[in-house]
Amino acid sequence: MKFSQKLLLWTTIIIALTLGFSGYYFVNYVFETSLDREVDQALDENSILRFAFETAALNVPVKYDMLQNGSVEQIASNLETSGQGDGRLLRICDEQRQTVYASDGFEADGALLDATETDRYAYRVIESGGKYYIQTASGVSALGRGLFLETLRDVSQVFEERQTGFLVYRRLMILMLILGIVIMYFISSKLTKPIRLLMRATKKMAAGDYGYRAEQVSSDELGLLTQDFNSMSEALEKTIGQLEDEVQAREDFVGAFAHELKTPLTSIIGYADMLRSRKLDEEKSLLSANYIYTEGKRLETMSLRLLDIIVTKKEGAKLQKAPVDVLFTYLRDMFLPNESREFAFDYDQAYVLADISLIQTVLVNLMDNACKASEDGGRIEVTGRSGQDGYLFTVRDHGIGIPAEEVSKITQAFYMVDKSRSRSRNGAGLGLALCTEILRLHASSLAIVSTPGEGTSVSFLLAEAGEEAAHEEE
Repeated sequence: MKFSQKLLLWTTIIIALTLGFSGYYFVNYVFETSLDREVDQALDENSILRFAFETAALNVPVKYDMLQNGSVEQIASNLETSGQGDGRLLRICDEQRQTVYASDGFEADGALLDATETDRYAYRVIESGGKYYIQTASGVSALGRGLFLETLRDVSQVFEERQTGFLVYRRLMILMLILGIVIMYFISSKLTKPIRLLMRATKKMAAGDYGYRAEQVSSDELGLLTQDFNSMSEALEKTIGQLEDEVQAREDFVGAFAHELKTPLTSIIGYADMLRSRKLDEEKSLLSANYIYTEGKRLETMSLRLLDIIVTKKEGAKLQKAPVDVLFTYLRDMFLPNESREFAFDYDQAYVLADISLIQTVLVNLMDNACKASEDGGRIEVTGRSGQDGYLFTVRDHGIGIPAEEVSKITQAFYMVDKSRSRSRNGAGLGLALCTEILRLHASSLAIVSTPGEGTSVSFLLAEAGEEAAHEEE
């Protein structure tokens, strides 16, 4: 059962119970009030008749020491007929509670009379012949006799009014229930509309439409729930997008890795098979062996860099205070013997917080990429500058440059702007991916600025741990 239906059902039950109990109480209250009024009138009438009987008894001629039954009957008959047609019924009993006079139609038993004392009033409500009466009884003292006076007052109309009240109220309650159900139907539909919209949104998202958002139609708790749901949906969509990008990146990585393995392995297998299956002259044998060696070195380089990336992601970095001149001395010793490129080192002496061996790997990879992007005799500039935000390392070449649409992709593993050129120089597109992981451990990242045909500038920032004012330039 839907929530709106439950709300409608329980509201209807509550309204029905409320109207039922309140109607029963109201009708009974009116009935009891009317019945109490009739009881008071019946007791008053009994008291008046008692007084009239005693007064009439005083006017009876005294022939005996006590009032005779004949006189009692005469007085009772006169009292009955003096009611001016209001249907007065009465009964007179003697000391032994035996009937002396009774009106026609007075059919009440003697149960009330047996419980009546001579100096007290008593009454009860009885049903006789489909009608309701109030029976009263009281003691009468007249000329030495202790008689009992009983009256019957017809109160059937009061009971009929109660039945009519119940009938009218039942009809009114049914009408009010129908009206209440109609009103509550619209109210419950209005109240549960945000829930229905949320259900629709969850179904849309379950079907894969993660961009769908629930419409907010109120500002109450359900409206706030809708806001929270939409916020959750945005976070979920972002997370799923990231997961999809990661899955796609992994698929691209696996594909690129398989492709990178296939190319050198094909060359190695082909030239090895040539050496194995036929006799070659010395020049061709050396050429084949050189191809096998070159492709094997490329596989070795790719394997080592993949291992470095994996290890770097798992182990983290141990940051220590280190002087930057150690880094630049290391680079100078490694690359200055290379006469095919022109190198320029310019740096401010300072201390940085870094894992010195990992930063050396970053700088070596950046300079290696700069060498591959430059022609013979090309100039490569390596600078280090101390600033307010930290120490900035920059490697700049004046080579082929990188198209703008490729800049955001070159840090991906196995991505190469010019694949043929990179392979010819033992490149596998892993250097910048390794640099990115190392700098992530240092809370830094690569900033790449490139113009095709003019060159590329790659820089990164490290936190300083103190500096010296000296400046060295080569």
